[in-house]
Amino acid sequence: MTKYIENVNAYLAKMKIKQTYVSLKTGIDTKKLSRILTGVQDISATDMEKISDALGQKTEFFLKDTFQVPQIHEFMPEKLVFYAGNPTDKQEKIAEKLVELMGNVDEVMSAKCRFLNMSGE
Repeated sequence: MTKYIENVNAYLAKMKIKQTYVSLKTGIDTKKLSRILTGVQDISATDMEKISDALGQKTEFFLKDTFQVPQIHEFMPEKLVFYAGNPTDKQEKIAEKLVELMGNVDEVMSAKCRFLNMSGE
């Protein structure tokens, strides 16, 4: 197994990233990606670039001998969106209620944090 593959596998494990996510981001078939990451199939330079880009790094990052996985808090969260067609009126109302609920949950959690900070806990 190459240093690149070892480092990518360490990165995926530490960052808790699934192969299916990498497959979706790269366009590499899941079975092919699995063979690459287990060392059964050789990796091409193009696939190395695709995988590195999907993980938000340069290829050279995964080729280092002294490889260290960054801490998760060093990354900005990625936004993920999908389109599932035109919602019905009922679905729109449910979505609006869910957004309102999330706003209320956020307010409650913020109040709890402020309370705990004031109480010194």
